[in-house]
Order: sequence, then C-alpha cells, then structure tokens
Amino acid sequence: MQKHLSFLFIISVIFSFYSCETEATKNKDHLIFRYNEHSNIPTLDPAFARNPQSIWPTNQLYNGLVQLDDALNIQPDIAKSWTVNDTTNTYTFTLRNDVYFHKNKVFAVNSQDSTRTVVASDFTYSFDRLLDEKVASSGSWVLQNVHSYRAENDTTFTIQLKQPFPPFLGLLSMRYCSVVAQEAVTHYGSEFRRNPVGTGPFQFKLWEENVKLVLRKNPLYFEKDEQGNQLPYLEAVAVTFLPDKQSEFLQLVQGKIDFISGLDSSYKDELVTTHGKLQEKYKDKLQLNTGPFLNTEYLGFFLDTESPEITSKTLRQAINYGFDRVKMVTYLRNGMGIPAVNGFIPKGLPGFEAIDGYSYQPEKARELIAQYTQETGDATPEINIGTNSQYLDLCEFIQRELEKIGIKVTIDVMPPSTLRQMKSTGELDIFRASWVADYPDAENYLSLFYSPNFTPDGPNYTHFKNETFDSLYVKAQGISNIDDRKALYTQMDSIVIQEAPVVPLFYDMAVRFVNKKVSGLGSNPQNFLVLKRVKKAK
Repeated sequence: MQKHLSFLFIISVIFSFYSCETEATKNKDHLIFRYNEHSNIPTLDPAFARNPQSIWPTNQLYNGLVQLDDALNIQPDIAKSWTVNDTTNTYTFTLRNDVYFHKNKVFAVNSQDSTRTVVASDFTYSFDRLLDEKVASSGSWVLQNVHSYRAENDTTFTIQLKQPFPPFLGLLSMRYCSVVAQEAVTHYGSEFRRNPVGTGPFQFKLWEENVKLVLRKNPLYFEKDEQGNQLPYLEAVAVTFLPDKQSEFLQLVQGKIDFISGLDSSYKDELVTTHGKLQEKYKDKLQLNTGPFLNTEYLGFFLDTESPEITSKTLRQAINYGFDRVKMVTYLRNGMGIPAVNGFIPKGLPGFEAIDGYSYQPEKARELIAQYTQETGDATPEINIGTNSQYLDLCEFIQRELEKIGIKVTIDVMPPSTLRQMKSTGELDIFRASWVADYPDAENYLSLFYSPNFTPDGPNYTHFKNETFDSLYVKAQGISNIDDRKALYTQMDSIVIQEAPVVPLFYDMAVRFVNKKVSGLGSNPQNFLVLKRVKKAK
C-alpha cells in the first residue's frame, strides 16, 4: 500500500510539473513567433545567405548600411544618412553611434559576456571577408562593381564604384552586406555559421540542426517604432524543420505555428477557393495575405547545344505559344499568380510594361512547328524538361498541351539540389527555374541574358547572347534617371521575348496564411520575413 501511494505521489508531482510547464509556455505563447522551415537552413552566416531559408533567419540577426521597406524604398539602417557624388561615383555613409553587437563571450570583460558598438571599420572587415577567396562567399558578386571602400573614421564609410550603377543602394540592402564582428569570426572560425553574432532585433540562442532554431530578443536593439517603443515586440522566434508540407499545414491549422508562406499543391484546395479566396471554414483562424512577389517562374533553354529543338528559335516560339498560361494559373495555382503573357520582368518592378508576350495560340504554334520541320527535316520534335517534384504539376500540364500540337515531352524529376547543379553546368536542355529579385531593379532580371554573365561566372543559365541586348544593357548602367532606364529595360525585355531563350510561365504572388492572433507581419515583393514589428494577441 505504501509503495502504491509513493508511486501515485510521484505521478502527481510529474503531472503537476508538466502542467505548470505547459501553462507557463501557454502564457508566453503570445511573445513567441513560430514558423516551420521545410528546407534545411545550411548556415546563419550572412556571407552565404543566398536563398530564403537562410535569408529569413539572418534577417532577424543582422543589419547592413541600408534596408528596404515593404514598398521596396531604400531606408536608413546602420547608416542614418548618405550622399552620392555622381561625378566620382562615390557614396558616403554616416553611421549611427548607438548600434551594438549582440552580447557574446568574444567581447568578454572580466569573464562576463559583453559587447561593443559598430564602427565603420567593421564594414571594411565585413566587405573584405565577402571578397576573400578563402571564404568563398556566394555573395562576392555584390561588390563586383566596387572600386574601393574605406572607413574615414568611426562613423564615416565611403564606397567608390568603378562606373555608375544606379541599383547599387538596393544591392547594399541584401543580407550579404551585413556587418559582422571580426572578433566573432576569428573566435568561431568555420563554426561561425552556427554561432552568429550580429546586431539585429533578435540574437542567437539555440540551433539543433534539422530540429529547432531559437532566437531571443536583443535587449540592446537600436530601432524604435513611431511611438518611441523599442523594437522588437516579441521575446523569441522558434523555427521547426518538418520536411513535409502537409505536416506544416496541419501545424498551422492546429495553431502550433503562426504562418506558412506559399501555396503547395498538397493543401491548396483545402485552404483556397478556385477564385483565390480563403476557404470559409478557416476564416475564424487564419488570414490570407497576398501581394506582388518579384519572382518570375520560367522554363529556360540551354542554347550552347547541338540539339535542333533547342537551337531553333522557331520551335522555342512554338513552345511559348503552345499552352494556356491563364488556365494553368487558374486551375493549378488557384489564381495565385499572374500569367506571364508579357515580358520576363515581373509585374511590380519599374521596367515592367504590357509588351506583347506569348498568349495561347495553338494554331500559330502548329504553323511554327511545320516551319521548324521544313527548316530541319525533323518531323517529330522531342524535348526534355528537368524539374523538381514541387513543380511537376505545371510541367505535366505543359507536357499534355504541347503533345496536342505535335511536340513530344519527357519530364525528368530530380531533387532541387541536383536541378540547381545541372542547370548551372548546362547539363539540361530545358530546365524549370525561378528568378527572385536580389534587389529591386529590373536590371537584376535582365542580367540573366547579358552574355558576360554566362554561368559559371554569372546568372546567364541559358547562355543567351545578343549584341543589341548587350549594348543596351551597358548603356542602361550609365543612366541614373529611372524613367530613362525603364525605356531601355523595355527594349531589352522585348528582345528576350522575340528571341525566346526562355518560356515565362507566371509572375508569382507572395501568399501568406497567418494566424489571426498575429499583427504587423507585412507583405513585401521579395517575400522576406521581417519580424521586428510583429505582435501576437493572447
């Protein structure tokens, strides 16, 4: 009897402990923002923040000279002001003197974690590191147009360009250009990737790779809201790593995470009507936020090949005319996207114009196929499209439509990493790809077709080359007035459409399903996650 009572007592204590822990966690839930990263986060080092899964957490951890607001306007960050000398292509930044690195043992004073203020020489070090071949940063290209940079004093940093480059300030807003502390990089070495020390609104707490990442509020953060309240409002950010999107969706519905981004085929019909509205049964739990997303989804042709189906502009144009983009977006994306019937530059960027792109014209496509057969003697054209499983439905739709007009299509499905590698090395005749704006200028999209940017030296994956395009591209770099640049951008975009090195599919939309308790989570055309102004109701 005594043993039985002792056992019941122990069970009671354990139950009470977990009940208290659960209650405590529940009481603090409104101070924690939770999301899931279904892809692995490879690093928390901003020098390698090349994709959303790394950019999202590093956005919380670091700051740069400037930042973008939700409308893509350049705003002060660590630099409180700047001037531009167009004659010498020199940018002079005046830095704040109240920005501190996160408290860390690398700044220890009397064995206690400490910190120090950011000074201009920290940007000199951070940029040197970005360019260091031993570091091999994926962001070194950001400074390719820079002639020199230096710290004039603790609060003045200057950058001189080799030649005019109007989008440069937008480029500096990229996470690659974050400031890091030499003490931290030196101390942690290769482990800096998982021991980040930045200046951002949240600081690193815990990272159990592929399981959980936890960031805590930075009590020394310098930014304040319009009422003078210190940012951020939240106490913590918690990231999980469930690889399955269906599981991620269930976590959202159960209130275990606070938002998901994007519309996956596994749950799109469950959440969204065919007209792109939130399903009625979720309106009490979730809000649907949509907006322009600077992302063009496309198929690319690798033109350095002897395959007649690829080298023939006639057949490339036939493929462009051979399927219905409006129908594809309506039924496969539930209307979440804008059919790419104009150029390659997406809607929402200066330079987008309603130029005549490729609409659905099956008879014209058949005429072009007949012309291709006459030119080459190939009466049975066949193409292969490389894609990953996430976009298989789109490629299968295109496959069915093209086979109706006489083009046989084979689809090769491969892991995303394999697709990226084969696309970069020219091993795929046709590849499905996306181009998300690195910075808010149409030049970023047109750089994919500038011939000196052939991969692996740049993002010209198609190896497209056109002398007129190249000369316009160079000319645009010397024009600071955006309206004058837009006219050249439109000309270049028209050349791309006419020559058809790509098949634009649709211009994407930023789609976010957000817990109704969350406020302040804006939407921006780059779909970046910015949490410093987010609040959660109890």
